[in-house]
Formats: sequence, structure tokens, C-alpha cells
Amino acid sequence: MMKRLISVLFFALFLALSYAVLQMPPAGTPDAPSYNHTTEHYLANALEETGATNVVAAILTDYRAWDTLGETIVLFTAIVAVISVLRKRPTAEVIRDE
Repeated sequence: MMKRLISVLFFALFLALSYAVLQMPPAGTPDAPSYNHTTEHYLANALEETGATNVVAAILTDYRAWDTLGETIVLFTAIVAVISVLRKRPTAEVIRDE
């Protein structure tokens, strides 16, 4: 019973997400959600507000600094986790021989 309920819930979630994707405007159109007033503000005021000549650098270091720091911490944590899982550990026989 529980397995069937979970299957129905996942199918409903799949349908809802599929509907949402189909309602999105095509990529590159001015109606897309990524083209809004924030983009226009960044492009128009990046030089005056940040002093950076590169708009991408201004956005990453001044406007989105905390977000960039958070992403860097997540990537660092993921790298440390992968290294700790994949590193070779000495076997019990090697430890006993020493």
C-alpha cells in the first residue's frame, strides 16, 4: 500500500514538473524569466557602482559575493568528501607488521 502511494506521489510530481517546463518560454526570448530588471540594472550600473571594468567580475565579486562564497564552500566540502571516501587506507595486515 505504501509503495503504491509513493509511486502515485512521484507520478503526480513528475506531471506537475512536466507541466511547468512546458509552460516556460523558449530559451533566448525576451519573455524568459532570466531577462528582468535586475539584468538591466547590472549592465547599466556595474561600472559606476563597483568600479570593475569587467561586468562578470563585478557581478560575481560585488553583487553576488555571498552567493559565490556559499557555492565555493559547497564545492570545497564536496571535494573533501570525495577525497575522504576515495583515499586508500592502510589495511589491518600492514598495521600489524609495523
